[in-house]
Amino acid sequence: MAVSAGFEGFEKRLELHFFGDDPLNNLIDNEMGLRLLDFESLQEVLDAVQCTVVSAVGNQYFDAYVLSESSLFVYPTKIIIKTCGTTQLLKSIRPLVDYAHDLNLTLCACRYTRGSFIFPKSQPFPHTSFKEEVFYLEENLPINLCYRKASVMPSKLASHSWHVFTASDAQATTRQLVSGDVNATFTLEICMTELDRTMAKNGDTAGKEMTELTGIGGINPNPNSIICDFAFDPCGYSMNGVDGDRYSTIHVTPEDGFSYASFECVGSVYDDHDEVAQMLKRVVQVFKPATMSVSTTCTSHEVWTRVVHAIEPLGLKCRSCVMDEFPAAGSVVFQTFTATRRK
Repeated sequence: MAVSAGFEGFEKRLELHFFGDDPLNNLIDNEMGLRLLDFESLQEVLDAVQCTVVSAVGNQYFDAYVLSESSLFVYPTKIIIKTCGTTQLLKSIRPLVDYAHDLNLTLCACRYTRGSFIFPKSQPFPHTSFKEEVFYLEENLPINLCYRKASVMPSKLASHSWHVFTASDAQATTRQLVSGDVNATFTLEICMTELDRTMAKNGDTAGKEMTELTGIGGINPNPNSIICDFAFDPCGYSMNGVDGDRYSTIHVTPEDGFSYASFECVGSVYDDHDEVAQMLKRVVQVFKPATMSVSTTCTSHEVWTRVVHAIEPLGLKCRSCVMDEFPAAGSVVFQTFTATRRK
């Protein structure tokens, strides 16, 4: 593993879904499921990844943790871990599957995504290449996840590709239909580089002060969302937003020459269309990136078609748009943008 010239901002993201003994009679709303995992067990998982919890908040639906390298979200039957730097995210799979088994939960779906690393030669095993990551996933996922697909979604920007691996069991779609999730939810993953210099300079400001100073706190359309933020020494910032059963998360690496920020959120295709567009606009207005990519995961076309209309009026031109279909996960649309001019 080579020594990098800076901190790797681009995150790796792992989403795991579980179900109870009877897939048609899953955990009832008042049961805790994976939220019953104690802190020591979660930290053991994070030790394998090589990160730790620095702040946490929760509500009746899920628990949100700010990590030393990004974020962790724990729902009764779903876990999302997003880590940056040289973390070994995929090493969390085996311990999570084992702990879930102790709670009578079985893994039924997995989705792994990431962008293109700024410092790929600095990544440790099993993240030295996407081929290596796919091999590791194939070897460590249980055999019931029989529908698998890996894809590298290219763009016209040499430094921006989107890597996706999904796996699911034979009943994944049936469970979505029963739970009402099919065609309803979407995930937006936004990666931004070459941030506005003023924004990057604010990266060494205290957490709550940065949230207010930069306008980050206003990105989420619900002003009543719970905000859990943290500023790192000497620089860097992370924030988790908790809004009912939905999360949003922001991470900023303001290093000069390698500035990076990400924004991720989940929503419903039934949300107000203008609300989603306004949220995208606020992300661009806060970070003012020179380069930006947006990955939309959804079983409907209701969301990704709004992205260009929301972003292009702000001085970013869509350079490429690629779509691919994944078993049980739906479609992933990867769009890239660059600034038309930069002051």
